[in-house]
Amino acid sequence: MGIEIRREIYQGLGEASSIGLDFTRKAFQMLPALTQPRILDIGCGQGRATLELARLSDGQVVGLDIDEAALDVLSTQVEKEGLADRVQAVHGSMADMDFADESFDVIWAEGSVNAIGFGRALRAWRRLIRPEGFLVIHEGAWLQPDPPRAIVERWQPVFADINTVAGYVKQMPNYGYRLLGHFSLPEDFWWANFYALVEERIRALREKYAGQPAAEEILKQEQAEVDLYREHAPWYGSAFLVMQKGSGNGT
Repeated sequence: MGIEIRREIYQGLGEASSIGLDFTRKAFQMLPALTQPRILDIGCGQGRATLELARLSDGQVVGLDIDEAALDVLSTQVEKEGLADRVQAVHGSMADMDFADESFDVIWAEGSVNAIGFGRALRAWRRLIRPEGFLVIHEGAWLQPDPPRAIVERWQPVFADINTVAGYVKQMPNYGYRLLGHFSLPEDFWWANFYALVEERIRALREKYAGQPAAEEILKQEQAEVDLYREHAPWYGSAFLVMQKGSGNGT
């Protein structure tokens, strides 16, 4: 029951909105001019960013995800937009990719690095990037140092490597990258485009599952997540990090 209810809460959130793509475009514009680059979008989901990268770059884009249903949505949209010659949906795990070394000019990862960890991702994905190529990450971040214990206890089990932007930047040279630029998403973006929508769905599901204690407990837990963000929003959110592969092997 828990999986089904959480799917009802979270499935499709943000997929129908184009607002988040403003940040994808902003990050892409931090890259130097690229001529028909080959781009790998890791953890692409239904491919909103994948398709936007194809539009922005006029290049070849591979969207990789482990969720076959999400990739079906991407493939349908690729056909609809006439991008079949430039966008490929690939089923696979980011932890076990068999692309050839130096296959891509750009690796893009929005909200997927936490699945394997920041350091591991930078180390493992570096071999796939061509010399002087680029890595762009959008991931959770502490917006201030020394976050309150309540949110540390909530987020570190999910993303052990979560850090401030400064903390991420400090690690980059250890893995063979240099920073080109970064920016954090505004606090009101996450409230308006995620947590407020979650709260609205929880409210509706409370009526649907009224009188079912197990379901009500799950909804209570998910509401606690919303309440935690409402209380501590200035402390955590997400950031884009745009970096370039340097010389050397990294660690």
